[in-house]
Amino acid sequence: MVSSLDALSRQRACESLADAFPRAVVLVQDLLDEGAVVRRTFRPGAPAERVTTSLEHGCPSCAVRLDLVPALDRLCGAGEEHVVVGLPPGVPTATAARALSSLMGPPPTVDAAVLACASASVEDQIWDGQTLAEAGCTTVDGDERTPGEFLVGELAFNDTVLLADPDLVPVGAEERARGVGLLRELARHADVVEHGSQVRPGRHRPAEALHRAASGCLEPSRGAPSSPFTTVVQRVERPLHPERFQHALSALAAGCCWLRGLVWLAVAPEYRILVQGIGPRVWLENTGPWPVEQHRGPSGGHAVPAGPGVHATVLAATGEDLDAAEMTGLLASCQLTEAEMRSGITGLADPFGISSPS
Repeated sequence: MVSSLDALSRQRACESLADAFPRAVVLVQDLLDEGAVVRRTFRPGAPAERVTTSLEHGCPSCAVRLDLVPALDRLCGAGEEHVVVGLPPGVPTATAARALSSLMGPPPTVDAAVLACASASVEDQIWDGQTLAEAGCTTVDGDERTPGEFLVGELAFNDTVLLADPDLVPVGAEERARGVGLLRELARHADVVEHGSQVRPGRHRPAEALHRAASGCLEPSRGAPSSPFTTVVQRVERPLHPERFQHALSALAAGCCWLRGLVWLAVAPEYRILVQGIGPRVWLENTGPWPVEQHRGPSGGHAVPAGPGVHATVLAATGEDLDAAEMTGLLASCQLTEAEMRSGITGLADPFGISSPS
């Protein structure tokens, strides 16, 4: 399954995969402005098929549910065992995988979830403040995601990055190497492979992918940093003063391609606050209460508040030449002081407006 931000990179990736798996069917979708989806199917040794389907809503979920799923059902019924799926630009792999799992029986196995991208463009796309529609990456109105948000989501969920730089514009070796380094740092779990290289089937593990996407890859332990890009992970154990954290947040996010994590705010101590910063955008979200632990005794199990250390602030930042000591100092300065903890501080302002779940 191939996702992308642009049709040219997707085309190169699908061609590469078709060469690597010559017996596979290649199915490519595109969304049009007028709310239709075009599906092209290429079978080895057979003429290409092109089908246009009008959708009630020209959105990614409708394209997957009303066109891709029935098409794959028919291919499975015809005995096809391997299909390369090229999703419309801007459609997340997770959206398609979720639909296949819930609507097809038995659901097909996703052997590899591949992000096709032009390495030299990645850094600019992450820092692009336009929406996907404004940037010309999708025709779907009302989609407020930026190119960077799409890329980071795919890098967290997918297991493979296929470097598919279009041939239209020559790219310098230094610029390309910088982009590859950033991709390797943003997705240390993934295989980063060149156009024409073999993609490992069986690489995709749905449970791991969902966990990475939900957690924001807070534990980038596998693989070495890709200089000049590094990832710094920091944890502090006391609640954060909301106004001090608000003032520090811009400094924490400065120069970070990706800032993510969970925050324990004193203004809402019972709730986990999610922090995401991708390129120029930073936002916070109340994700509900902290988890509880299950303790079992003679009378069975019962839920109690999670133990010491579960309530904490954990932030990971990926960027160029990050200063871990500076990040440590910024977070430490945001914590409640011993005196504030003893005083049972109340009446704090909520500058983020997130003291209750949305």
